[in-house]
Amino acid sequence: MVTAIGIDPGTKSMDLFGFDDETDEVIIDRTIPRSEVTKNPKIVLDAILETDKNIDAIIGPSGYGLPMVKASETEDEEINIATFITQEDLARGLNIVGLRELMFLMKKSDLNIWFPPGVIHLPTVPEHKKINRIDMGTADKVFTAVSGIKDQAEKYCIDYTETSFIILEIGFGYTAALAIDDGKIVDGVGGSVGGLGYMGMGGMDGELAYAIANTTEFSKTLLFNGGASTISGIDLQKSSIEEFIYTAKKTEETRLAYLAMIDSIVKDTYLLLSSLSNPKEILLSGRFTKIDSFIQDIESTLTEHLNCIGLDAKIRKLGQTTDNVKEAAKGAAILANGIAGGRYTKLIENMKLTESAGDIFTHLYLDKEIKEKIKETFSN
Repeated sequence: MVTAIGIDPGTKSMDLFGFDDETDEVIIDRTIPRSEVTKNPKIVLDAILETDKNIDAIIGPSGYGLPMVKASETEDEEINIATFITQEDLARGLNIVGLRELMFLMKKSDLNIWFPPGVIHLPTVPEHKKINRIDMGTADKVFTAVSGIKDQAEKYCIDYTETSFIILEIGFGYTAALAIDDGKIVDGVGGSVGGLGYMGMGGMDGELAYAIANTTEFSKTLLFNGGASTISGIDLQKSSIEEFIYTAKKTEETRLAYLAMIDSIVKDTYLLLSSLSNPKEILLSGRFTKIDSFIQDIESTLTEHLNCIGLDAKIRKLGQTTDNVKEAAKGAAILANGIAGGRYTKLIENMKLTESAGDIFTHLYLDKEIKEKIKETFSN
């Protein structure tokens, strides 16, 4: 019997999910607003302790990721790099600050907590795809891939090594995409690299980055700007994503934002077809996939495009585990179960997550002085 808990640090909420692999009892199924975690990171550890269970392993949040490592064995420098921000953004108290503080609390905890890798750390992604990349998919996107592998293997009664799909994670902040072949992540498009998301603009035009850097302070808040919500003029504090989709059918400004978001999802899919030309499925996950009308629009648009190139991949929503947490939290719990030698050990071993290495700056091919300055700046 293995009891395991996983934590998904989404933009809008931090989700905790845990289960007992002998009885399938759910031991925690809780979502905590990120604003509350930022104010009091200890609330997450308190929620785990309130389960009053002997937990064998916990997968904690790790920002952009670390090579799979026990929290207690992590160096301060590694945590700083995995949650890298400027001193100015640190003072602003962005959500990532709360995540960093939570990681330091976890480092000091007596619980068996592990910090997982991001896509950039994985040996299953070829080196040439990592050049000058940081965000190929943060650690929580790896969790979604884990859920997808389990889901497809069980749905079609195939081995984990036979799974093959592109998964699109359409969240509140960003849209990201991963390619999985033979049960392993082989490529990824992170939310700040790929197409436009709900909050974030996605991959930034290099010339725009130059213009911004020379006219205003380049804060990480800019990475949560310029997306569909900005284009449509939506107040994120007052309007829901359901209202955004509803008004997209009625107003031109919101329709423009909606079409741009859908177009970006299609483009992210095309990007990954260069690494996985014949996936069995296109899986859809994330907060937006709880809305039926949105799923219908994505399915019809993707089907039209894929048919044009002769690809007959099924498009479906990743099965929802619970009404509370998102699928990524379940994936994190499955990862924790595998780390502890539970039911999903073979799934995790096949993904080679424990063979992850390097840090998020390892694959920068820039002048030596620039690369060294980046690492020095953000490791302290």
